[in-house]
Amino acid sequence: MIILGLTGSIGMGKTTAADQLRSIGIPVYDADEVVHGLMAKNGKAVPFIKQAFPNVVFGGEVERPRLGARVFGDAAALKQLEAILHPLVRDAERRFLRRARRQRRRVVALDIPLLFEVKGTSRVDAVAVVTCPAFLQEQRVMARTGMTHGKLASIRRRQMPDQEKRRRADFIIPTGAGKRLSLRKLSQAVRQLETIAARRHRRVP
Repeated sequence: MIILGLTGSIGMGKTTAADQLRSIGIPVYDADEVVHGLMAKNGKAVPFIKQAFPNVVFGGEVERPRLGARVFGDAAALKQLEAILHPLVRDAERRFLRRARRQRRRVVALDIPLLFEVKGTSRVDAVAVVTCPAFLQEQRVMARTGMTHGKLASIRRRQMPDQEKRRRADFIIPTGAGKRLSLRKLSQAVRQLETIAARRHRRVP
């Protein structure tokens, strides 16, 4: 089985790319979605977050805007939160991969926003980076509720520059020139990976 890492900086169109992969039959593990589930009502991370950050849990779920405000700009608090979430997220990832192997999938994707930043490339066989022009990235991000230029600047500082991500990528998926182009690029990448997976399968005695 070939594992494709799907990544890209904020506002680059990764969610759309993940949906497009699903539309062509590729199972996608969504790290952000898993995190949301962990912090939802009665989620596995809720009691640990409540212990570490008492004023962000109400009614059995984490109020994410309040938690975000608590850890924003506080490196120690962010590290504490990551220490809670990362093991749970990795456990969900391993369950996803075990299920895909049982189903004899040839290609699956891990949608991981900070794949390079957390040094996660060793967990994948190839990397697809979604990208768009900086002005379009800013337009997309600034349209989000509660976003400010200050927050965007802080997020960008924590993320590897888009140019460097593209340099390290096996596949570059442009998202600023229409969905047809990005879907075509993703489909081409998947076909290449499926060919590699088929060759590997034939070599297995």
